[in-house]
Amino acid sequence: MKKKLNLFSEIIMYLALLAQMLYVLIGNTVHEILGIVFFVSLVVHIFIKRWWFRAVTSGKGRKGKAGIFANIVIILLILTSITLMISSMGVSRILFPWFKFMMEPLFHRYLATALLTLSIVHGGMHFYFKAKAKKRAVVLITLLAIAGLAIGLALVPYLNRHLRKVEVAFDEKVRGEKVEMTEEIPLVVYFTRVGNTDFEPDVDAVSGASLMKADGVLMGNTQLMAFMIQDAIGSEVIPITLTGEKYPSSYMDTVSVGSRELKEDARPAIEDIDISGHNKIILVYPIWWGTVPMPVATFLEANDFTGKTIYLLATQGSFGFASSTSDIKKMAKGAEVVEGLSIYCDDIPNARTEITEWLKKIE
Repeated sequence: MKKKLNLFSEIIMYLALLAQMLYVLIGNTVHEILGIVFFVSLVVHIFIKRWWFRAVTSGKGRKGKAGIFANIVIILLILTSITLMISSMGVSRILFPWFKFMMEPLFHRYLATALLTLSIVHGGMHFYFKAKAKKRAVVLITLLAIAGLAIGLALVPYLNRHLRKVEVAFDEKVRGEKVEMTEEIPLVVYFTRVGNTDFEPDVDAVSGASLMKADGVLMGNTQLMAFMIQDAIGSEVIPITLTGEKYPSSYMDTVSVGSRELKEDARPAIEDIDISGHNKIILVYPIWWGTVPMPVATFLEANDFTGKTIYLLATQGSFGFASSTSDIKKMAKGAEVVEGLSIYCDDIPNARTEITEWLKKIE
């Protein structure tokens, strides 16, 4: 009975973990429920295998290099599982919205990738100890571990960028609490691909590619956030708009162009933006290759920011502001640059409350 229950818990864990990594296909609610299923199955599995702890601590565990390696993998699995459980609560939107620790989604994905890879190696070691052809077993385990890494580091981001379609109701996401500014209302300047890209009429709105559809209209992530700010404080909103060649419709082609512009330190031509009547500017921009898109650099270097304050609101698919803050300080001569919010791409449609609370701090 124990063997059957153990086998069942292992199968459930592997299936739940793999299904969770297909977040874009199953959605957030199912993802969080499967997380609970995974950790319950893990607890059952550890309880059944509790003899392992006694064997290791008493020196009766597997011997030799392979045995030591297998034990190390198990220890890493346990530590990674505990960390992932905490991280899961941190990024939860439904089951644990009150938990405010380890709230970084990308770190969560890396932990899940590590857990999947370690689980594959752990399962493979059972096969290794029984296999007669040890070298073949090592090769097979290695290939499967590489596949696990590829799923988490390559396949999942690819699916997020090419399959996730976001459609929102504009009023529901943008309208909300008002913030009264006691002094000057900041000017909002934003950069997005929409308006700077020659999209096909039937282009899909893919969140990972900085796009969504609001009431059926194609809109950029930063554009939506700029409208959130406008609704909250009644600010003027101005887009950074290219006057020359636009970016390609393909997301990957845009990534390549952005990389080339960064290497060449290019300054694409943009429409003039008059900031002379404003002492406070909220700059809304995506992180491209660890910094601002080069059209944003053009805007920053084309204007006199002496005595002005720039508040930063960035969108990203990795961590924080990257090097954009220090780069902006170099480009916007004379400005006081203040880091505001760095919002993960998946969280943008639901960022209105967070943005409102931030605006209250800068009035």
